[in-house]
Amino acid sequence: MTATVIVADDDAAIRTVVRQALTRAGYQVKLTETAAGLVKLVEEGRGDVVVTDVILPDGDGLDTVPRLLALRPGLRIIVISAQNTLSTAVRATENGAFDYLPKPFDLDELVRAVAAALADSGSGEVATPELGDDSPLIGRSAAMQEVYRIIARVVPNDLTVMILGESGTGKELVARAIHDLGSRRRKPFVALNMAAIPRELIESELFGHERGAFTGAAARTAGKFEQAQGGTLFLDEIGDMPLEAQTRLLRVLQSGEFTTVGGARAQQADVRIVSATNQDLLALTEAGRFREDLYYRLNVVPLSLPPLRARPEDIAALARHFLEAAAADGLPRKTLDTAALDALRGHGWPGNVRELENLMRRLAVLERGDVIGVAAVTGVLGQGGRAALPETAETLGSAAAQHIARYFAGFGPQLPPDGIYDRLLAEVERPLIIACLDATGGNQLKAAKLLGINRNTLRKKLDDLGVDVGTLRR
Repeated sequence: MTATVIVADDDAAIRTVVRQALTRAGYQVKLTETAAGLVKLVEEGRGDVVVTDVILPDGDGLDTVPRLLALRPGLRIIVISAQNTLSTAVRATENGAFDYLPKPFDLDELVRAVAAALADSGSGEVATPELGDDSPLIGRSAAMQEVYRIIARVVPNDLTVMILGESGTGKELVARAIHDLGSRRRKPFVALNMAAIPRELIESELFGHERGAFTGAAARTAGKFEQAQGGTLFLDEIGDMPLEAQTRLLRVLQSGEFTTVGGARAQQADVRIVSATNQDLLALTEAGRFREDLYYRLNVVPLSLPPLRARPEDIAALARHFLEAAAADGLPRKTLDTAALDALRGHGWPGNVRELENLMRRLAVLERGDVIGVAAVTGVLGQGGRAALPETAETLGSAAAQHIARYFAGFGPQLPPDGIYDRLLAEVERPLIIACLDATGGNQLKAAKLLGINRNTLRKKLDDLGVDVGTLRR
């Protein structure tokens, strides 16, 4: 029997292309543009899978998900949305959605999600976290959407997570988000950086020690496992852990118990383990510097954080966030003009998000005016000794080739997230639209005509691409 997919979206173009893709894949498709129409179809027993947008003319698609599941508990629901935030991804998962796909999405990915939904046998209920829109994780790029999707998937369980990424990409922020959104959020979050602890003290830091366990141990001290009891233990720079400590950690993960240094009584280790590294742990295992069995225990769910240079479309939002945070800390309130933002997007960011944050705080102090211009940005970047802005390429094609090469290089031996075609086209589309708006003095009607699209399409693209018209030159 042919499966039926209900598609709910207020955009006729999206309904059309989704219907065509699903029909080609062999499914029957029912279309609706409203939440009420979606509920009616489900009440009538139509559909084996639902694909729904978040923003519908008569309601919120996320709020509709629990209602649909109350009507038909076995229904599989896939949420699609241009509101590409961690909050949206987690709300979708916690409200009972089978999957979440950010717009713009790859049609093949949607077809695969529908097939997976039909094959799925269902899952149990999960606790709903108290979730707000003030997540410290910022970014609507496709690379960050994959991060949000994985976070949403691991929040309801206690699987060990290994966060992979260069220094400064925000690995501890991701670990905290997993903790804060999960069932352990009311218990401690304890972090330990392996690279910052002398090797001979790591076991004592992890497991604690008894009085007299070693020279200088004048009193019993609780270790990180004991301090994190019931909560989350974040092991940063796990690749720097000595082999002896690795053996003890593996034993804890296998048995669920630990003993203090110098102690004899086993204690329960009721903690979730999240680890992080900027090293190639597989290479370390081959070199005999990291235990292979421990690697697989820690790497149950790998989560790769993209370097900042691989998500330039997030730089403006991050920069504004850091300037606002600086103002909240008592520094002068500043904004960035369009040319300054363009300069930030062109920088290589070897220090990643941490480098951008430090730069914004420095500019908040050094820049005399209220608006930070391109000269201030390039001047401070030059003083910092970071990579210079790339030279102008002779053609758009050669510039794109340079950017794509840097993009792939940013992921090292790994491949970028799927959907690279739409993602890179969006990166070209954004500066083109901004240039047309600048050239027409911000007149959207004239800019749309210059681009050869209608005004409604331009408005939608401005929203999807996160272009703030108010910051453009007039």
